Amino acid sequence: MRKNYYVHPNLDRSGHLRANQDEITRMLSTSEATLLPIWRAKSLIQNAEDAPELANIPNDLMATILEDSKGISFLGIMNEKPHFAIDLSHHDEPPLQDLGEFYDLREVGPTMSAEQGALAAFARGIVHWHAHHQFCGKCGHPTTNMDAGHRRKCINPECEKDHFPRTDPAVIMLVQDEQGRALLGRSPHFFEGMYSTLAGFVEPGETLEQAVSREVFEETGVYTKDVTYHSSQPWPFPSSLMLGFTAVATSHEINIDPVEIEDARWFTREELIEGEAMGKYRTPRKDSISWILISDWLNSK
Repeated sequence: MRKNYYVHPNLDRSGHLRANQDEITRMLSTSEATLLPIWRAKSLIQNAEDAPELANIPNDLMATILEDSKGISFLGIMNEKPHFAIDLSHHDEPPLQDLGEFYDLREVGPTMSAEQGALAAFARGIVHWHAHHQFCGKCGHPTTNMDAGHRRKCINPECEKDHFPRTDPAVIMLVQDEQGRALLGRSPHFFEGMYSTLAGFVEPGETLEQAVSREVFEETGVYTKDVTYHSSQPWPFPSSLMLGFTAVATSHEINIDPVEIEDARWFTREELIEGEAMGKYRTPRKDSISWILISDWLNSK
């Protein structure tokens, strides 16, 4: 099984330090502190054309950047260095252009190291959450940053509701029939010829297994059984957690929901491999769990 992108075991999130403001301040003042600037959901990258990596912020700029930031979040400790996400989205133009360029993580993520990809994804996701929770969902008053970026608190003394970072759970599944064929579909916004695994968001009051079967049926009219967990992947585009599954089809006729997808069909391994080699078909991006599911299926015979 291949490893999923945007997650890495070397990141120690150090949750016990988040409420310790003195320690957070101390870490920010050290030469080991590493800042990850985010501007309009993009990460500051250097060497994007050859070997993309997170831009290094010189120590002499740290104080200025921290003061300029609209929000700071402690990500954790990796390789004995504390890492922080900072939001610079209030600038009309991309800042720090002498240090690198701001890129959408989807443009450079597949060729970044696993460690740096995980950090960039975490930074992008936490900054997005802050940007969309500036006001209390209960009373409408402004909220303020707490616990080093991992809690927002309503400033209304009659409310004071705590808000915590949220992710949207989504199931994504590789469905096979008894012949070993895979059920793949395409959305209108896909690149020409691209087919991917089916996916959809989990609804309130249902299990993950129920969500898999419901989404497959809603999109293609195919019934399934034996839903089995595969793996999961953070997908901060903007705030999802992709929960990967495999399933077995109990019917074959496809009736697509044109609102959900543009097309769906059964693929044999040989058909997909040969079609991709000829340029007829395309598989998903290499940083997606969809590609991992398809790749594992292609190599499972």
